[in-house]
Amino acid sequence: MKVAIIGATGVVGRKMIKVLEEHDFPLTRIYAVASGKSAGEKIPFKQSEIEVITFEKALRSKSDVALFSAGATVSEIWAPKFAEAGTTVIDNSPAWRMNPEIPLVIPEINGNILKASHKIIANPNCSTIQMLMAIAPLHRKFGIKRIVVSTYQSVSGSGKKGIKQLMDERQHIDGTKIYPYPIDMNVIPHAGEFTETGYTTEEEKLVNETHKILSDNTIAISATAARVPVTGGHSESVNLELRKTWSMDEVIFLLNEMPGLVVQDDPQNNIYPMPVSAQEKDEVFVGRIRRDNSVKNGLNLWVVADNLRKGAATNAVQIAEYLIKQKLLG
Repeated sequence: MKVAIIGATGVVGRKMIKVLEEHDFPLTRIYAVASGKSAGEKIPFKQSEIEVITFEKALRSKSDVALFSAGATVSEIWAPKFAEAGTTVIDNSPAWRMNPEIPLVIPEINGNILKASHKIIANPNCSTIQMLMAIAPLHRKFGIKRIVVSTYQSVSGSGKKGIKQLMDERQHIDGTKIYPYPIDMNVIPHAGEFTETGYTTEEEKLVNETHKILSDNTIAISATAARVPVTGGHSESVNLELRKTWSMDEVIFLLNEMPGLVVQDDPQNNIYPMPVSAQEKDEVFVGRIRRDNSVKNGLNLWVVADNLRKGAATNAVQIAEYLIKQKLLG
């Protein structure tokens, strides 16, 4: 496979290259692609380096797959061009997620919807991916009536600039600010942009993407997204109201059976998911599993994942791997 990484100099783009290397993806050629100002830069790959090329040059390469992580504007312009050239595009931006013609995919949950004719495939938002990895098996068995989710999102979700602001503040450097307030020693109840509804775009993604991926618009969802002074890894407090009665044994069994999900739930011994232990891992971790006695069939979960890996780069690579396995690519 010839693979192009669009946005290769960014945080997620570099992580995509790392995941391809770790997964031993069947590569014949890899192209690192970014804007003209980055052309010529070198990015480590395996025992060598790859030189960054422009979008135009990458388009002429006619790659089999292009993993996009360069923002919605770039994706809106360039994804159709790559698709028309015969390249299968897997896009990490929000540009195509809610387009009814474009599949929005977490392979472990709804990879079966993919077809060879899909030339643009959307990668969900990081917070959506980790939440659905934990709740999809429960929805299949019991049905979900309502979700209340609060996210604790690391600064890496804002890219290089978010990480830099936190690090600058910890070193007492008056640097560039991406957040409206200090993030070090603080929690900002603001991730994404505020909309006229009073919710942010990050919160609305959790609602809209969940409905699309689970193919169920009847689920009531309320989301609050906050930014926390953590360099990597998102955490979520997820409260579910299930439609059917359930037992804890059933819930634990279903969570343990879910591919890519790891149960860490032994609170008496202080075992529960945390961002510090989820970093650089492809799995999603779930713990603090307990009944919510305030509502019928209520359940509480604590869900953690590395937002740059399963929340972005790993999921995109896994989509490509799924396409190859199902002979939908190449």
